[in-house]
Amino acid sequence: MTTFSALATCSTKTEADKLAAALEELDNAPYGVGVFEIEDGRGRFEIGAYFMDRPDETALAILAAAFGATSFVTSEIGDRDWVSEVRRELSPVHAGRFVVHGGHDRDIAAGRRHALEIEAAMAFGTGHHGTTRGCLLALDRLAKQGFSPRRIADIGCGTGVLAMAAASVWKQRVLAADIDQIAVDTTRANMRVNHLGPFAATVRAPGFTAPMIRSMGPYHLVLANILARPLRRLAPDMARHTTRGGVIILSGILNDQRAGVEAVYVANGFARLWIGHDGEWSTLVMRR
Repeated sequence: MTTFSALATCSTKTEADKLAAALEELDNAPYGVGVFEIEDGRGRFEIGAYFMDRPDETALAILAAAFGATSFVTSEIGDRDWVSEVRRELSPVHAGRFVVHGGHDRDIAAGRRHALEIEAAMAFGTGHHGTTRGCLLALDRLAKQGFSPRRIADIGCGTGVLAMAAASVWKQRVLAADIDQIAVDTTRANMRVNHLGPFAATVRAPGFTAPMIRSMGPYHLVLANILARPLRRLAPDMARHTTRGGVIILSGILNDQRAGVEAVYVANGFARLWIGHDGEWSTLVMRR
């Protein structure tokens, strides 16, 4: 499958984060955006955006100029051995009771009750990103507080790490959905590798649109680690498909986007329980 990348650099983290947030607002929004410090001692930051369809290069040029970035360099991403490339960069991630690791670090996680093995794949969610860690820590905190959901959904599941974390704690069936078939297949495979296959229900669908998602709800716990813009659009459906008293965990939200996302959910009947922070990212935990 051919996808597209667009890369630019900024001289400050603040401008890079603002540019990343603006990219999410494009009509042809990217399915993933990241900001990374370039480790060359010059203090510059790279912004990477990844698209299912060819991006609008005029729109990218306007955004780059508006935020003082270099011009975006766009390219097609063909079939590369992402598994081998990413695996070299993965190290175990500790988040509360969870340890997320690759198969090459299986010995390190041996004996841990909530060790989750994730193989590198073309799907988001290895536990290394602040948004994923934030969600894992939120799950850990809910479990410590005695929360015990029976119906759970992971909307935008990526590799399925959050779905697996929830299944490993509560031993309940988890509905995992994503718009990308690669993500759905990766989630299903990872659930099997972690002996959580019996708790996996997977479907390719945007948001809550699939009949399977609707039929398994309403949900006591919904996880959605995506981006601020689609989270805002999902708020009415989130309310319809979450039980009264149910909890939602929202992430993929930059700190300066959090208030806007929260306001939309408050308007749809949710109240904040707490906010988690990991660097520039916020995790919002709310109850309906």
